Amino acid sequence: MTGESDLRKLLSGMRPELNPGRYVFTTAEGGVPSGLTPVVTVAESEGLTLVVRREEADAAGMAYDYVAGWITLRVHSALAAVGLTAAVSRELAEAGLSCNVIAGFHHDHLFVPYEHAEQAVSLLEDLARRSA
Repeated sequence: MTGESDLRKLLSGMRPELNPGRYVFTTAEGGVPSGLTPVVTVAESEGLTLVVRREEADAAGMAYDYVAGWITLRVHSALAAVGLTAAVSRELAEAGLSCNVIAGFHHDHLFVPYEHAEQAVSLLEDLARRSA
């Protein structure tokens, strides 16, 4: 199934959903350590970046310094769509919120400061209403 590429439809239909839990970015060499179930992995020359639940990272003794809330944009966005990431990032940046965006095959995923995750969802819901 092909994802949506019309920016107005993407924004008005994004339906941001806050996933439960706290997530952290950490890194490992030589693969995923036992006991970790990453929601995201990125292979970099310096090591494997993992996004995992904070409890898992703590139990495994993994270092991290950024605790995030995970927001999924429920609209099925096309990977070649133009403007969604820019519009969402701009909305959050104007409120002083950082945003780490990761595109999955079906959805875009945002990692924002945990203590501001609910505020971020509200801002995105407002952006969706204004875009309809």
